[in-house]
Amino acid sequence: MTIYRFNDIANLRQEIAIAAARMIAEEGTSYDVAKRKAARMILGNSRITGEILPDNATVENEVRLYNELFLSDTQPARLLHLRHLSLRLMKKLAIFNPYVTGAVLKGTGGEHSDIHLQLFTDNVKDVEIFLLNNGIDFDVSESPQSGGKHPAREIIHFVWQGEIVHLAVYEPDDIRRPNKFFGPHYERADPDELQRLINSRGVK
Repeated sequence: MTIYRFNDIANLRQEIAIAAARMIAEEGTSYDVAKRKAARMILGNSRITGEILPDNATVENEVRLYNELFLSDTQPARLLHLRHLSLRLMKKLAIFNPYVTGAVLKGTGGEHSDIHLQLFTDNVKDVEIFLLNNGIDFDVSESPQSGGKHPAREIIHFVWQGEIVHLAVYEPDDIRRPNKFFGPHYERADPDELQRLINSRGVK
């Protein structure tokens, strides 16, 4: 078994984060898959342990840096486009108390990014009926369960205005739950907050 010193681990994490960030920005790879692919690319057949993998916050920072260094001519306009579309969709879904989350909120949204919204409503079927009445075909999947995180009642997926959208539907009272309840998507913004980001063209 390979034994790494503390400095080796820190350096490995950073290398993996940088390689993973490129996959996320250029290919749209998910964070978990990108980290493991990057680790295999760097370490070969060595056993990959959890302590070697960087956390999502580290990878996200590297995605931000990658966008600034290599995609500065396209990513800001793409992000602004996604934010405008997200806001329009949130206004359509206003009765379901929508919030935007993920890369569109955090400012790392790029060519391969989807729109992620959280809805807080009593009846998930009302959301489905609303979409059907607006001519939107959708698929439904169960919420992933990981240590009690992401306990949405269901996740609704569809294409809107040429973009892939994911709606995670929660109980109304869930909005007051602690951050860990939502896992990596605990940061969210309501339509007013998103409008302020658009007006400032800022990155949260």
